[in-house]
Amino acid sequence: MKHDYIIYEKQGQVAYITINRPESLNALHPPANKEMLEVFNDFRDDHKLRVAILTGSGNRAFCAGDDLKYQVKHGKPGEPYPEYNEYPLGGITHDFKCWKPIIGAVNGYALGGGMELALGCDILIAAEHAKFGLPEPKVGVVAGAGGPYRLTKQIPFRIAMGMLLTGDPIDAKEAYRIGLINEIVPSDQLMKAADRWASRIIEGAPLSITASKQMALIGQDLPFDEAMDSWPSEFRKAMDSQDYFEGPLAFTEKRKPNWA
Repeated sequence: MKHDYIIYEKQGQVAYITINRPESLNALHPPANKEMLEVFNDFRDDHKLRVAILTGSGNRAFCAGDDLKYQVKHGKPGEPYPEYNEYPLGGITHDFKCWKPIIGAVNGYALGGGMELALGCDILIAAEHAKFGLPEPKVGVVAGAGGPYRLTKQIPFRIAMGMLLTGDPIDAKEAYRIGLINEIVPSDQLMKAADRWASRIIEGAPLSITASKQMALIGQDLPFDEAMDSWPSEFRKAMDSQDYFEGPLAFTEKRKPNWA
């Protein structure tokens, strides 16, 4: 599977997905979005892979969002360019169901669609120089890849509204303070930190991890009692798996579990 704009690597149980358009601050256009969707589908469907780490090429940007130069060249006033709705931005921002964890390693600007892509990750690690923001109002467009919906769920509402209505970015320290990211590290330690998080996740039972993610995301949109009664598919798989017995057995025998 050849890609022009994405670097896709598999090492053990971890998939590494790198947006490779550093000359455009890793901004995304439809051909890149198509490739992103392809690699994320492959990650989802490859049973040997358990965690994905998403980052950007270079040290200036994770992703600067939608490629506005491409949009101006290929679009018309009042109409998006033809492929705009064909592929979700970054592959994962809309209608992408994957219960495996995705770690975002933010190595610089995460702006506009890049911020929306980061919001679609489960764990976020940021380099000290990272910036986060949805500056769409400043350029006359709208954050249409889920940003307003996800941001208001992931950080306090008033802070989210301040970011959405002003378009002003925040730095990594502020992002950590408000709970948007999990960890800040020096730039040269970013991928090591992401690998560390991936290793910690992989220590857990595969179906327990996917069930936990599915339940957390489903629970955001359901009343508590309804969520408790929903019995999501990954939860049922985990309950019926050999791991459900292996874990307690390994605990009583004081050994590491051998997950199926």
